[in-house]
Amino acid sequence: MSIPQSGGGPIEHHGQLAEYMADGCKPKDAWRIGTEHEKFGYCRDTLKPLPFEGARSIEAILGGLRDRHGWNELREGGHLIGLEKGLCNISLEPGGALELAGAPLETIHETCDEVNQHLAEVKDICDGIGAGFIGLGAAPHWTHDEMPLMPKGRYKLMDAYMGRVGTMGRAMMRRTCTVQVNLDFSTEADMVQKMRVAIAMQPIAAALFANSPFFEGKLNGHKSWRSRIWRDLDPTRTGMVPFVFEDGFGFERWVQYALDVPMYFVYRDGKYIDALGMSFRDFMEGKLPALPGETPTLSDWADHMTTAFPEARVKKFIEMRGADGGPWRRLCALPAFWVGLMYDQTALDAA
Repeated sequence: MSIPQSGGGPIEHHGQLAEYMADGCKPKDAWRIGTEHEKFGYCRDTLKPLPFEGARSIEAILGGLRDRHGWNELREGGHLIGLEKGLCNISLEPGGALELAGAPLETIHETCDEVNQHLAEVKDICDGIGAGFIGLGAAPHWTHDEMPLMPKGRYKLMDAYMGRVGTMGRAMMRRTCTVQVNLDFSTEADMVQKMRVAIAMQPIAAALFANSPFFEGKLNGHKSWRSRIWRDLDPTRTGMVPFVFEDGFGFERWVQYALDVPMYFVYRDGKYIDALGMSFRDFMEGKLPALPGETPTLSDWADHMTTAFPEARVKKFIEMRGADGGPWRRLCALPAFWVGLMYDQTALDAA
């Protein structure tokens, strides 16, 4: 899950919303590859999920990475909830899965080096406390109640809301893991072509990387139970966004989609303010009930865009979101799959 966005000033006119994405346009020689992956932590003796606090815990692993491998800590409400180093950050999924959001890199080989370095550092800390990590798309055995909710304001709000929409939102939050890749575009037309290929081929990626046949200790009848969970989560913010294939699709059409996604929160002074189900359109007019009279900043817009969860997503780059988490080699294979399709024009045209 995303960390709070920053650096955006007041939104003074509607056009800034599309301009925010258009500012991501880059010449081909500046295109990069950003890979993100999540994995489940567990206690090696009991095979139970890691708690947040304690000698053998998520907090202990984050602290070990900070002290032994030079990461800088990120805190919220006094809790150690993430790390950063250079252009990389490590964050926590709602159920305690550890996520590496990698740096923008030039080649898949650099991606593999980054993943290998990260997993080696995590293993170094885990070996000392009797912990381990597993790469799967869904927790194979643990129940909802066994998966602790991490102490982040965003997750507390989301957890309450997920209990009121769909049937599987809380299962997604606590008991699924993904690998995804973030890729660049050069122009609006290039974004449109890539998004159409991304949405059309996400089911193929989901099948190729399917890695969640177990749930609550038994076979679940699916190759990817994670994909099944995402089909019954929150229809206002998930799914296949077929409008990308309509004539006239572009940055502004994505803005209209995002404006219709109900809000989760507004981030102010280190705290998440409950805006569940409220409208960003109202926020633009200073009519947000949670912050009456206040209008949003570009940081608010950037935050809000991270609360839409379609199979592929536009921000200042495109996120391919449809694959299950997996073991080391698959963490490199997923970006290789999409880079081969998206960054070679002949392949992109053929797709």
